[in-house]
Amino acid sequence: MDGLLYGLLAMTWQQAVMIGIGFVLIYLAIAKEYEPVLLLPIGFGAILTNIPGSSAVGPGGFLTILYDAGIITELFPILIFIGVGAMIDFTPLLQQPAMLFFGAAAQLGIFLTMAMAGLAGFSLKEAAAIGIIGAADGPTSIYVATKFARHLLGPISVAAYSYMALVPIIQPPVIRALTTPEERKIRMPVVPAREVSKTTRILFPIVITLIAGLVAPISLALVGSLMFGNLIRECGVLERLSKAAQNELTNLVSLLLGITIGSTMVASEFLQPRTLLIIGMGLLAFVFDTAGGVIFAKILNLFLKNKINPMVGACGISAFPMSARVVQRIAQQEDPGNFVLMQAVGANVAGQIASVIAGALILALVK
Repeated sequence: MDGLLYGLLAMTWQQAVMIGIGFVLIYLAIAKEYEPVLLLPIGFGAILTNIPGSSAVGPGGFLTILYDAGIITELFPILIFIGVGAMIDFTPLLQQPAMLFFGAAAQLGIFLTMAMAGLAGFSLKEAAAIGIIGAADGPTSIYVATKFARHLLGPISVAAYSYMALVPIIQPPVIRALTTPEERKIRMPVVPAREVSKTTRILFPIVITLIAGLVAPISLALVGSLMFGNLIRECGVLERLSKAAQNELTNLVSLLLGITIGSTMVASEFLQPRTLLIIGMGLLAFVFDTAGGVIFAKILNLFLKNKINPMVGACGISAFPMSARVVQRIAQQEDPGNFVLMQAVGANVAGQIASVIAGALILALVK
C-alpha cells in the first residue's frame, strides 16, 4: 500500500471524481468566496481521503483520529455553538420580540423535507437528519446527523454548508416568485432605538436555557452551548474569553471540523444515487424555509393595519447575516429609499434560535 506510485496506479474513476469535487469546493471557496472557512477545508479533506492508500485516513490516520475525537463525540459542533453564541448580538431580537414568529415560520422546510425523505424510502432517523438541512445551520445538521445517520454525514454536511453559502442565489428567485413589486416596496416603520438593559441581555441566555431544558432536556447540548457562548459575551467580565471564543476557538474548530467532514466524502459511499437525492432535498429545504417565512408574513398582512414587508419573513432562516443582507438589497432595488435591514436582522437572529430549537425538537420527537 505504500509502494511507489501506488496512489496513481490504484486510482478508480470514482475516487478521481471525488477529488474533482474537492477541487470544485476549493474553487468556490477561493474564487467565489462561498463559505471559505469551511468549503476549503472540506474540499481538501475530500482530496486527502480519496487518494488510494492515503495515510491521512484509516488506523492511525490523523483525519480518522479527528473524526473519532471531534465528530463521533459531537465535540466539534458543540464548540462551534459556543463560538457562534459569543458572536451573536440578540439585541435586535430583544427590541423586536415579535420577530421570533418569523424564525419559527421559516423552519417549515425542515418538516416538509423530512416528510419527503420518508416518502422517498429513507428511515425515520435518516429522514430527520436530511430534514435538518433546512435549519440552514451547519453545526446543527452535523449534530443531528451524527446522532441519527452517521453514514450520511458527508452529503448532509456538504449540502448544509454549500446552500448556506448560496443563500444570495437561492433566496431572491423564491422571494420574487411569492411577492408582488408593491409588496416588496412596503416601507416599515423605523425600529425605535430602545435600550436593552445589561441585565436583560444577561438573563436572556439563562432563561432560554432553562426553558429549553425543562421542555426538552435533550436540547441542552445544542441550546446550552449556544447560550453559554452568548452569556460569555454579555456578562462583561470575560472579555478576553469572549474574544477567544469568537476568534481563536471558532476559527480553529471550523478548520478541524471542515477537513474532518471532508474525510467522510469517501467515493464508495458518496457517489450513490441517494446522495444526489439528499443534495436535491437539501435545496428544497432552503426553498421551503424561505417560502414559509414569506407566506407567513403575507398571511399576517391580511389582519394588520401596518403592513409587514413579506421579504422580512425570508430572513427567519438561520443563515446570519447573509439572508438579512439579501432582503435589504432586494428592497433597495425596488425602492432605493426603503430600509428594512433592522427588521430583517431581527428575524435573522430569531432564526438562529429557532433552528437550534427545531433541531432539538427533532432529536426529542424522533428519539
